[in-house]
Amino acid sequence: MKKYNILLQFLLWLSTTSMAKAELSKDEINTLYIDANHQFRQANEAVDSEQAKRYYQKAILGFERIINEGDVHNPKLYYNLANAYLLRGQPGGAILNYRRAQKLDGADENIRKNLAFARSQRIDKITPKPEKRILQTLFFWHYDFSLKTRSLLTCIFWGMACLCITGMLWFGRSTPLKGLAVISGILLFCFLASVLVEYRAFAHDVNGVIITKEVIARQGDGVNYPPSFKEPLHEGTEFYLIEKRPGWLHIRLSDGSDGWIVDDSTDLI
Repeated sequence: MKKYNILLQFLLWLSTTSMAKAELSKDEINTLYIDANHQFRQANEAVDSEQAKRYYQKAILGFERIINEGDVHNPKLYYNLANAYLLRGQPGGAILNYRRAQKLDGADENIRKNLAFARSQRIDKITPKPEKRILQTLFFWHYDFSLKTRSLLTCIFWGMACLCITGMLWFGRSTPLKGLAVISGILLFCFLASVLVEYRAFAHDVNGVIITKEVIARQGDGVNYPPSFKEPLHEGTEFYLIEKRPGWLHIRLSDGSDGWIVDDSTDLI
């Protein structure tokens, strides 16, 4: 597993980040980061599994202090935190932080691979709705390509379309540039639509992950409502937030089913 433990890169990023809201000084953040990485390495080298878990927990606490008290948010930090959760055997925290890292850097292949592995470790195996699987097949570029890649291809096809149109104005519409212009226009539309849909989802959709061992989903926002499912939902299950009420969240799973769960059993991405 490739790890982002290059302190120089972290400090370089930190020096360009505004720390106005931070409760920790830069020196304190640097010290915490060095110590958290040291604890992570100690855990990797530990022979005893329980001792390794204690080291991973110390690393987790250090990374989370940097995020929460230092107001530092970058994909490398979330990636390190997710790795610590994953190796400690907590898929909920791992999936949560891999997704936070992916939201900031969707092009990183290591984040995508580790997220897929963390998802394979969870208990609940929820099959997406058939309609969604069909969409994933038909619009594969939207689901398989990162946002960065799709944005780059949008710019490339925009440039190609402009060049083709310019060439047609100079040499006439009967040239082979006409077909190339049509193809470039179609690809431009596909990738541009994909990028716009993604940005809209980032702006409006709220997703979360269950981080406790298990939680009972109910048919209403109270413990007296009957369960929504035969079995509890388990750590690492992802959901889309429909509604939020005091102490409760109304969620929808990837198969379209929904229920209410207590909000302290989850964390939002």
